[in-house]
Formats: sequence, C-alpha cells, structure tokens
Amino acid sequence: MRRVGIVILLLFLCSSLVYGGEPSVGAQGAALVDGNTGRLLWGKNAEEPLAMASTTKIMTAILVLEKANLDDVVTVSKNAARQPEVHMDLKAGEQWKVGDLLSVMMLRSYNDTAVALAEHVSGSVEAFCQLMTEKAAEIGAEDTVFGSPNGLDSQIPFEKHHSTAKDMALIATYALKNDAFCKVISQPEVTICEVTGKRQYQATNADRFLREYQGAMGVKTGYTNKAGHCFVGAAEKDGIRLVTAVLGSGWGNGGKEKKWTDTKELMNYGFATFFPYEAVKAGQSCGQIPVLHSKIAEVGTVLKEGYEGLFSKEEQENIKIQIALPEGMEAPIHAGQQVGNAQLMLGDELLAEIPILADRSAPSYTLADWYLFLSKNWTTWF
Repeated sequence: MRRVGIVILLLFLCSSLVYGGEPSVGAQGAALVDGNTGRLLWGKNAEEPLAMASTTKIMTAILVLEKANLDDVVTVSKNAARQPEVHMDLKAGEQWKVGDLLSVMMLRSYNDTAVALAEHVSGSVEAFCQLMTEKAAEIGAEDTVFGSPNGLDSQIPFEKHHSTAKDMALIATYALKNDAFCKVISQPEVTICEVTGKRQYQATNADRFLREYQGAMGVKTGYTNKAGHCFVGAAEKDGIRLVTAVLGSGWGNGGKEKKWTDTKELMNYGFATFFPYEAVKAGQSCGQIPVLHSKIAEVGTVLKEGYEGLFSKEEQENIKIQIALPEGMEAPIHAGQQVGNAQLMLGDELLAEIPILADRSAPSYTLADWYLFLSKNWTTWF
C-alpha cells in the first residue's frame, strides 16, 4: 500500500510540474492569446520585434478574402512567376482563380502565389504591402510592418518587414473570425485547375499541427534564414479557443521540430490554466444618479455590455470594476443614454472600457411643474 501511495504522489507531482508552472518554450518570441478577445495570456519576449517569415501570409490571406472575390481570375505576371522557392512554378500569362491560389498559398506556402494575389488585389506588391501594414495597425498590431506579401526577407531591411509574437497572434485571432479563412487553412489537400484547363495541380497541407493536436485549427508555418522556424497556431476545445505564435524556434532540423513542441507546450499550458469567465454582465446595475429639475428624483444605471474571456482561477479573483458616474445630472435624461463609464481592470491591465447607460427616462419639468417647484421653494431664495 505504501508503494502505491508513493506512485500516486509521484504522478501528482509530475502533473503539477507539467501544468502548475510556466511553459518551457525555446522560441525567441512566443505568445499565447485568448482566441476571442485577443488578450495576451502568456508571453516570452512577446513584444520584441522579430522576423516572421511566411507567417506573413496570414495577413496576405486576410486582405485577399476581404478585397477580392474567390472566383475572380488572376493573370500571373512575370514578377510573380520568377519568385524563388518555395513556389508552385507559376508561368507568366497563366490564369487561376483567386480561391485556388489562396488555398495553395496557405497549404504549401508558395511564394509565387502570394505575389500573384497581391498584384491582383492592389496592382503592385508595394501597394499591397502598404495595405497589409495599415490593416495590421487597424487590428491592433502595434509593431508590425510588411515589406513583402510572402515573407521572403533576405532583400528587405528589418525595419521594413517585422512583427512580434503578440502581434502575429492578434492578426491570426482576427483572421480566424472569418469562416472562409478557417475553411481554407483546415483543408487536408486541394486539387486546382488553371482556368483554360491546360494544367492541374494538387497540394497537401504541410501543417503537422492539424494532424498531431486534438482540436487544432491550423494556421501557418514559416521559415527563412533570418527568422528561423516559426509557427502561428490555433486550437479549440470545449468552447475555448487559443492562438499561439512562436517566432525563431530554431534553425535546422532541431528548430523545425521545436516549433511544433513549442506550440504544443503553449497549448497544453493554456488549456490547463485558463477558463471561460464572465467578469460582468450586460445590464448589471452600477448605482443611482440624482436628477435635477424632473419629477423623477433619480435614475438607475446599467452596463451597456458584458465581458467574457479566458482567465486563470487566480485572475478571476482579482478582476475589479471601476465605476465613473456624475454626482448629479440635469433633466432630460433618456433611457439608454450614456451617463458614465466603467473600466474593467485586472491589476494594472485595462481589460475593457464599458459605457454605462440610464435604465429609465427622466423628463424635464413641464411649465406647470416649474410653477409648482418655484412656489414651493421661493422662500429659500431670500
């Protein structure tokens, strides 16, 4: 019995070591984010600017999906056709559907398809890269610039093409809210045909994560000599969606393998540590505001919206709400009118800023109401 007890204790301790501590990640930069809110749950040099190789193509795919029709026809330019490996070996003058090139780009990371799509959307690679950088800023990626639609960075200065692990995870979080994007990256294989029917091409998905991790959604691998092996991944279990980014997991065969183990380590840590939690509810009461010059003496206030995200048990206990309401308001006040603000805080981290609304109307005095008010209070004026 004693031996059994020792074995059980050892198993418990091992389990605690796996899930109770920080994840062990070899990447130069790593981020684990809430796949719905985009909140950073854990990071290692998460905001350090780094090269990101072909994970760049996540942004390329976003813009193609938002600005082109999947049935549009792309005519391959000489510039697209001469892109270096890895490539589909497109030929100048060939015509392919947007959706077909997009699928092959995301499944096999072909550089010529990325350039062909960029030129189709914006007319030039330079104009498309400007759109990519603007879109990254719109999403909330604070230190990301694009100088290439495919991630080839040997001829591009670092300051013109870089991102961070946190930014790449945020960009993927945004992309995964597009059903068409999710469909593209989850395909095990595709067979596409050139518009004239002269050429057919088959591609299998190179994303091992899809096959090796329960709940995996994909997203995108990357490698250059400058960036090392990179991967942006996503997985979903029991309604919890996690997104990870590992940049610079290493070089050579060791780095190639490490990007997968880094990603799985982050995912395992995330699913074991963070849980859905409704911090506040829409319609939650925030107190009363006195009303001047109305028959309604005060109005109640409520939160316009709630906030739900992934939090550890410890974090759940430390979320606070800060209410900012005026000491009083002049009528009229209308039901649903914004009358204040609430800040949802986790320590010094601002999780959300939520408008506070009046829960009822308080109309101004009518002329008769004013006469009655003045007649009751005139003696206080002397």
